[in-house]
Amino acid sequence: MQVLHEELEIGPDPAEVGRARRWARARLARAGVAADEPLAETLVLLVSELVTNAVVHTGRDAVLSLMSGARGRSVRLEVADASRLPPRTRRAAGDETSGRGLELVSGLADRWGWEQEEGGKRVWCEVEPGSCDAGGRGRLQGSGRATYLGFERLLVR
Repeated sequence: MQVLHEELEIGPDPAEVGRARRWARARLARAGVAADEPLAETLVLLVSELVTNAVVHTGRDAVLSLMSGARGRSVRLEVADASRLPPRTRRAAGDETSGRGLELVSGLADRWGWEQEEGGKRVWCEVEPGSCDAGGRGRLQGSGRATYLGFERLLVR
């Protein structure tokens, strides 16, 4: 994997989520991450979740960053937005169509968190190469969260 440091400005439009996924997939392929399909699929799903949260919950512009270190260390995703409200993990009821994003991020990423910044916040997550299984499900498989497996596949494809 090549060293990666890319940024994309995101507008406050739900259509930007698809654009962010396509952009991330292309950047990951260029950096050699696409060769590890489970890792690439997990990262694209995480991009989708973090960008969706920024677009839906802030209604403001955001910046998506993709970074990796030398020698195939972890890949870090960050979404910076202009809202100072902290991200909030919810427990969605079984039939609700939203409210699972940060729980999904927590299940897929090796680490995640957020930081206040001047004028807003930055939500980030990191995934280690090799932490995703052959099904591209990261840490969700076997974690007792089987209800997300179909949901994940719908988002990725």
